[in-house]
Amino acid sequence: FMPAIEKGVRQVLLDGAVAGYPLTGVRVAVYDGKHHPVDSKEVAFVTAGKRAFIDAVQKAKPVLLEPFVDVEITAPSTSMGDINSDLSGKRGQVQNTDYLPGDMCIIYAKAPLSEMSTYSSQLKSMTAGQGSFTMNYSHDERTPPNVQADIVAQYKPRDEED
Repeated sequence: FMPAIEKGVRQVLLDGAVAGYPLTGVRVAVYDGKHHPVDSKEVAFVTAGKRAFIDAVQKAKPVLLEPFVDVEITAPSTSMGDINSDLSGKRGQVQNTDYLPGDMCIIYAKAPLSEMSTYSSQLKSMTAGQGSFTMNYSHDERTPPNVQADIVAQYKPRDEED
């Protein structure tokens, strides 16, 4: 019965227990179980493994992680205040600023990737087309509770979709 329980647990790991995102950093141990050679079916153990694991995950109060990126913005120094305010509104954090000849600056920041999807057009607007930026993956961080609540509220499991 252990392979069937493992199959159920692996399904939950892939399908996720919070808004359909896969689970990572999880260790599972099965301490007890019984099976009957005639009455026990694999599907029953798969289902039991899934249900037990989902219950355990919910009791553990899981959190969503979101990718953060390192952002390097080159822009006119006169736009620095607008850029810093905009990054702050995107849950970003300015790390450093370097000033360049010709009244330009480079702003180094970290921000959630989810907030940066339309940044190119926003930066062009703030800098009259003179700004540019690059992004590179940095790390994952816990999603703030209010953002996680919004994501969970919008989630519709695959078996409920039409």
